[in-house]
Amino acid sequence: QVQLVESGGGLVQPGGSLRLSCAASGNIGSIVSMGWYRQGPGKQRDLSATITRGGSTNYADSVKGRFTISGDNGKNTVYLQMNSLKPEDTAVYYCHALTTSVVRHYWGQGTQVTVSS
Repeated sequence: QVQLVESGGGLVQPGGSLRLSCAASGNIGSIVSMGWYRQGPGKQRDLSATITRGGSTNYADSVKGRFTISGDNGKNTVYLQMNSLKPEDTAVYYCHALTTSVVRHYWGQGTQVTVSS
């Protein structure tokens, strides 16, 4: 099993920045990639960014150029640096891990990000 614990959400003004963290524990060796998804009010959960074990990254068009995903293998932690935040970035952000285990997908509990003046 893999456990994911997120932190770093909060309230920020438009144009501001936040950094989310996701600490992974458990069967770390089974993780192929990690990422951040978000679910806004009344919306489906959508991909924001992913990073593979080898460091390759992928971003949704809506966050490209503003968000940066990175990983610290020594700390088993993935970060999402969010800059130039907009009200439409308001959502619950979920950390995700894709693994080679029988259970392929693991999710964190979610952290709220609110962008408002």
